[in-house]
Amino acid sequence: MQSTDLGSKESGKIWHRKPSPATRDGIIVNIIHNTSDYLPKVLRFLNVAFDSSGDCLIAGDHHGNIYVFDLCGNRFNLVQRTAQACTALAFNLHRKSEFLVALADYSIKCFDTVTKELVSWMRGHESSVFSISVHGSGRYAITTSSDTAQLWDLDTFQRKRKLNILQSVGIQKVFFLPLSNTILSCFKDNSIFAWECDTLVCKYQLPAPPESSNILYKVFAVTRDGRILAAGGKSNHIHLWCLEAKQLFRIIQMPTKVRAIRHLEFLPDSFDAGSNQVLGVLSQDGIMRFINIQTCKLLFEIGSLDDGISSSVISPHGRYIASIMENGSLNIYSVQTLTKEINKPPPPLVKVIEDLPKKKGNSGDLKVKVTSGRVQRPARSRESKIQTRILKQDLTGGFEKKENELSDGLNKKRLQILLKGYGEFPTKYRMFIWRSLLQLPENQTAFSNLIDKGIHVAFLNLQKKYPIKSRKLLRVLQRTLSALAHWSAIFSDTPYLPLLAFPFVKLFQNNQLICFEVVATLIINWCQHWFEYFPNPPINILSMIENVLAFHDKELLQHFINHDVTSQLYAWPLLETVFSEVLTREEWLKLFDNVFSNHPSFLLMTVVAYNICSRAPLLNCKRKDDFEYFFHHRNNLDISAVIREAYHLLDTTPADIHPDSMLDAFVALTKGQYPVFNQYPKFIVDYQTQERERIRNDELDYLRERQAVEEMQAEVDQQRVEDEAWYQKQELLRRAEETRREILLQEEEKMIQQRQRLAAVRRELKVKEMHLQDAARRRLLQLQQDQREMELRRLDDEIERKNLSRNQEAVAKEMKENADAYRQKVDVEEHMFHRLIGTDQTQNQKIHKWEEAEEKDFHLKSEKKTAALSDASRRWFLEKEIHDAQHPCDKVVPKGRDEEFASGCLPRASQLNDISEMESLTQISLNQRKMHWDAMEQDLMERVRNLRQRLVTQAQNRCQTPHLLAT
Repeated sequence: MQSTDLGSKESGKIWHRKPSPATRDGIIVNIIHNTSDYLPKVLRFLNVAFDSSGDCLIAGDHHGNIYVFDLCGNRFNLVQRTAQACTALAFNLHRKSEFLVALADYSIKCFDTVTKELVSWMRGHESSVFSISVHGSGRYAITTSSDTAQLWDLDTFQRKRKLNILQSVGIQKVFFLPLSNTILSCFKDNSIFAWECDTLVCKYQLPAPPESSNILYKVFAVTRDGRILAAGGKSNHIHLWCLEAKQLFRIIQMPTKVRAIRHLEFLPDSFDAGSNQVLGVLSQDGIMRFINIQTCKLLFEIGSLDDGISSSVISPHGRYIASIMENGSLNIYSVQTLTKEINKPPPPLVKVIEDLPKKKGNSGDLKVKVTSGRVQRPARSRESKIQTRILKQDLTGGFEKKENELSDGLNKKRLQILLKGYGEFPTKYRMFIWRSLLQLPENQTAFSNLIDKGIHVAFLNLQKKYPIKSRKLLRVLQRTLSALAHWSAIFSDTPYLPLLAFPFVKLFQNNQLICFEVVATLIINWCQHWFEYFPNPPINILSMIENVLAFHDKELLQHFINHDVTSQLYAWPLLETVFSEVLTREEWLKLFDNVFSNHPSFLLMTVVAYNICSRAPLLNCKRKDDFEYFFHHRNNLDISAVIREAYHLLDTTPADIHPDSMLDAFVALTKGQYPVFNQYPKFIVDYQTQERERIRNDELDYLRERQAVEEMQAEVDQQRVEDEAWYQKQELLRRAEETRREILLQEEEKMIQQRQRLAAVRRELKVKEMHLQDAARRRLLQLQQDQREMELRRLDDEIERKNLSRNQEAVAKEMKENADAYRQKVDVEEHMFHRLIGTDQTQNQKIHKWEEAEEKDFHLKSEKKTAALSDASRRWFLEKEIHDAQHPCDKVVPKGRDEEFASGCLPRASQLNDISEMESLTQISLNQRKMHWDAMEQDLMERVRNLRQRLVTQAQNRCQTPHLLAT
């Protein structure tokens, strides 16, 4: 076993010498990943997944490193570092270089292995994703966590649907069924539902398992054809469900040391048409056991108690098994090596009975006695004797006849001896040997002419009847069948031809010429007389098989007869599929190594041998469905025993019922051009062709008539629909008109009511408006009145203030004018006094008169001024006395002075007797008047100051209206 440490390398070789896995363990290589840090440790692999080809896989460790391993190219590459552990992987997307990885942060990312870039990032899960299922087309994926499953479109990476369930139920697994658009959802309560992928409509639900089983399903596996579901859990029982019949048909009990099943997966095979028969069961002890679900036999196992397996994945073509071990490493197993013991050829069918000593002379003296082996079965007296053959060997090498010499220098007899010794041809040289045994002419031109005719009309819709996943394989099968149909008309109507040709097409899909010639050679030689009862199965061939079976195993034939099982059920399915449905790839190749090396009757003997070797399970079958299932599915049968039994039947069957006497010897295809194949009732085929042509013409006529009728019917229907639509439209219009009239009437009534309500509201509003206007008018009038009163008070205050100022100014001005006039008058009087002194006594009379007049005038003016001043003072003090009734005047004019001022008692000049007295009186009068006016001026000024002071004090103390403060 080779071991590879990835270390810190990002790319390199997986193995450095050609792997040669041991038969006991089958390990090709063990891959580990050790870090080169200061403290080295092993990075454990967590998940692994194969691509659709099966030759390339990806694996992720718990540090998020994703590696791609190319097993054919012997290379590994580090394609991504996600920096977090991956919980699930998928590598079979529509774009081959892309893969999906579910990470520990509940997200799913898509990366490209070539560009190593992130393609998309999908979120939506709230718990760890433990499963990713990809549709067969690679365009859809289902990601499953414990609480939900989500369906994604891998073209747009958008979530299409989401499955939510109750938390108490829980999801075990949700995945696509192969070759269908069905989604299977398995829950923790053992309920299993099937859903349509597009509409998510529930198609069916499997019934509950029997209560006696007492098993909770945890792991599931489905065969490649999507027909059988295997389920297991914490038990050593495995339940097998038939999804077509929707019922549990088998319960397999594992060995007692198996207490729980951790993983289930079917082992694919190229020639079982998807009906896988081998199931891998990983148990709690870390050992994965592979069992046959039909015979319930243990075939082989991987892993051990010391080196247990944590999880395993099988490649789609069934060649490799990738297992993550419990120590974190990755093991790659070779399935071919593991099954070598199962498929091991039997012991040599020839052995030396007696070796005579060598003698000189004639070479015919040396004789070898050879015996052929046979399969153990119930003893019969007629078969107790072992028959032997005596073969002469020419020491010069000329013991073969000329017809045994093959075109490539091989000898058919020697190949047969080699085949009987080893049971099969070497894999490396098998195709070369087959081409030599069949003597293929490789007519390239003739084959090209057949291919150039295009796809035959009979196989245009081949994919509908035979859906094949590989488009390349479908094209090769379509071209091969079309070439056969162009070669002979019978093959365009042979319903089983695709089943017959499919295994050879799959084997020779890269060389279509060889594929066609192998199938053509098979039909000419091993399918002799198959078409004599066309279109029915070859009754003559089936009768040969039944006669041989009746001779060698009457009990089995009687069992078939008792259960109404004819040769069309136990022989024809094996012939029309050339055993491809019941054998694995390796078993089928081994069988046809012997078929192509023997007479065409060997194939018929193989059918009988298969039934005889399967007599034990066949005798246990009671229902016809069980027989049909047996002959259409793989069974646990040793193909080597079947081949040995076929040789035994070939040797021990009487000549009268031996197919050898009724079948011609092998005939190879002719070179240059292919031979004409007319081994069928030509009149039937011609009649069928004519009938088909007639039917086709009738069908065309019918189609044309039906099309015309349909067109007429369509026109009538269209006219009827239009008429109905017109009447409906008219009725709708009438109803709409009536409805609208009713609506209009209702609207008019509503409008009248609304108008009445509106008039009432309007009247109320009018009244309210009038009240409001009246109140507003009153408020406005009151406001205007208040404003006018305030304005009047302000104007009164302003007038009073201006009058007071004007009076004060007038009084001051008048007093000044009076003082000036008085001074001028005094000056004039003094001047006149001086003039009077010098005048005559005659003028004294005039002076006296003047003085009296002047005194009267002065007295009159003084009285007028005093009266005017008293009136002004009276008006000015009137308001003051009203406001200041509580405050006495601060300063009062002395009484004597006031009286003197009021009375105006001044000495008059007329009372003086002489001039000196008059002069003194005049001087005194002038001085007194001057003093009087000065005192009166001071007194007025003092009163004005006192009045201002009192007004300011009153305004401050009483906080009256602003216009009082302003004054």
